[in-house]
Amino acid sequence: MPVTSSLRHLKDLWVDSTAASLEKDQLALLRYRSNLLGADLRITNFGGGNTSSKIDLPDPFTGKTVKVLAVKGSGGDLGSIKESGFALLYQDRLESLKAIYKGEAHEDEMVRFYPLSAFGENKVAASIDTPLHGFLPFAHVDHLHPDWSIALAASANGKQRLDEFNKHYGRKIVWLPWQRPGFELGLMLAKAVADNSGCDGVLLGSHGLFTWGNTQRECYLSSVQTIDQMGEFITERQPKGSALFGGLERAPLGDRKAIAISILPALRGIASSNKRVIAHYTDHEDALAFAGSKWAKALGNLGTSCPDHFLRTRICPMFVDWKSGEESVDVLKKKIADEAVIYRGEYGKYYQANATPDSPKLRDSNPSVVIIPGLGLFGFGKNKKEARITTEFFINAIHVMSGANALNSGEVAHPYPQARRPEQSQEFKSFQNYVALPRSEAFRIEYWALEEAKLQRMPAEAEFSRKIVMVVGGGSGIGREVVLLLARKGAHIVVADMNEQAIKDVAAEAAKISSADAVTTTTVDISSAESVANAAKAAVLEFGGIDAIVNTAAIFPVAGADGQLTEAQWSKTFLVNVTGNFLLARECGWVLKEQKLPASIVLTSSANAVVSKHGSEAYDVSKTALNHLIHELAVGLSPLVRVNGIAPATVVAGSTMFPRDRVIGSLQKYKIEFAESESTEELRNKLADFYAQRTLTRRPILPQDCAAAIVWLASDESAKTTGHIIPVDGGLHEAFLR
Repeated sequence: MPVTSSLRHLKDLWVDSTAASLEKDQLALLRYRSNLLGADLRITNFGGGNTSSKIDLPDPFTGKTVKVLAVKGSGGDLGSIKESGFALLYQDRLESLKAIYKGEAHEDEMVRFYPLSAFGENKVAASIDTPLHGFLPFAHVDHLHPDWSIALAASANGKQRLDEFNKHYGRKIVWLPWQRPGFELGLMLAKAVADNSGCDGVLLGSHGLFTWGNTQRECYLSSVQTIDQMGEFITERQPKGSALFGGLERAPLGDRKAIAISILPALRGIASSNKRVIAHYTDHEDALAFAGSKWAKALGNLGTSCPDHFLRTRICPMFVDWKSGEESVDVLKKKIADEAVIYRGEYGKYYQANATPDSPKLRDSNPSVVIIPGLGLFGFGKNKKEARITTEFFINAIHVMSGANALNSGEVAHPYPQARRPEQSQEFKSFQNYVALPRSEAFRIEYWALEEAKLQRMPAEAEFSRKIVMVVGGGSGIGREVVLLLARKGAHIVVADMNEQAIKDVAAEAAKISSADAVTTTTVDISSAESVANAAKAAVLEFGGIDAIVNTAAIFPVAGADGQLTEAQWSKTFLVNVTGNFLLARECGWVLKEQKLPASIVLTSSANAVVSKHGSEAYDVSKTALNHLIHELAVGLSPLVRVNGIAPATVVAGSTMFPRDRVIGSLQKYKIEFAESESTEELRNKLADFYAQRTLTRRPILPQDCAAAIVWLASDESAKTTGHIIPVDGGLHEAFLR
């Protein structure tokens, strides 16, 4: 088709100068094209869609030029893919597989031949979509999942509407009924193109869009122009605002974020009955419009249409029929609990009805998407990124439903065009022109042996990957090292401290180790109940709950010139070092209670708590009180919450309790030589070495040593330990327990 860059909804992101610099490397240009397509969620979802190019490369065996299919590898994401993410396969070997294909019942067997068709040293796992690209007679092919295209593909009158679209825009896009991705669909695509000379695209029923081109640029333009035209075709017919989805019955609540925070721990706990999950809440305007609409429950119960949507959002979301604005939050919590029981039961029936003896075991019967009128959407996943993407996918599904509703032209009789054979049509369910994937087909994808193999190839989850840890005092010293160690172990971390810049810096360090999705920050003053409560709410809103609380924050008061502490200093020491820890447990306690998941609290005491000294009475006695508070909390919060502490000897390195003037004062007190020109850290090291000589191991206590003990106490490895204070003092015999 003649393509232009004239677009109404999308943007032509192609930069000629950038593309020209990549012209000699077709794989790099394919990566560029893919990244542009993946940059807009209206074009394709995260991890969804495929792109390919048939390129000429020298055969490493013969040196002769051969045709190679470069196609996005299994599990890749178009928006972020690199050249290394494409599977490379000999095109002629793929073509030769047609001769040994034994039919649809055996199509999964063909997947084992893809690695045998790999070009050169390429070891990228080829996607099940490989034949869909390999068998099309075009140099460059895009297979995308745009909301507007799927809306057409998921309409009961979709084929009729596609005919109207083709006539209006002078296009020749072919309709192809639903078929699970794989070898058979690849052959069907090739036949559809052969049978429809001059066609310029294929719309797969309930699935997505195929477009192509003779050059990378032509392919890109064909894709974005087709999607843009489909967007125009649908939006011209779409009702606006409150008229969507049959009209708005439950308006968005003004205090929806506060209500979301109040229910999220309980909701997360319910969704974690099989394995812990991380939550993502969104009150995106489209989510609110759908959640509060008249048709939300009926459409939601049908589930999604596109396989990529379905794999994230399960057979359907859990809709909580809460009369927002009329019923209380307590009623909402009860409805969530009751609805979860029903949802798990229905999911179990779905599994039993479709499972075969060789099906993978039931994975998780909990919902991954929850819809609540007045509040919006809640998504759940093994980590924050997965939870966020899950909600994004359902918003894409909302757009699809909305588009299909807009194309409604009255009741459509069976057979629906999505059915490959008329007798299959009754399996497709429809509401207001939107057609969902049959449950049997959904099961074939969700519990597909090839999908299971993909899951098994994924790396093992990190130790803390499903846990949320709030680290108070995380801006420096021991707290900073706790944050960084937790990041290496895959935790979702809330870095909390009074120093706003410090927590931003530490969070940035942690994000480089893990990911930006897994780290957030909040300022907190543990001497203020309100501040601590707000920090807990920030953790809940970001991740859905709290699994462990770590506190390393404390103060060490410095006496005045007369060697005495003021009453205010004494009071503040106890306020921060003792009451602050009590407030943490109290103000975060509701989260731990609502989740009903095992949790851990780790507080930082000191060797000083059991060693009487002169000049540090306020600090020492406050830590003694903290030791007993740990015991009391362990008793009071059992059996769900474990409470432990560590008791370090003096930790000088990186500690905000050892500013330069205090370090110099100590060096002078102990008659340790130093020079004013030495850095603060050099002076700290000298003092730390001096303190180390008091211990049995003669080694300075570092923040990393304390962090290791804290993280162990926060982990499942210490699941049988509570009410204890673990010394991290290098063998300070004066602190031996008596």
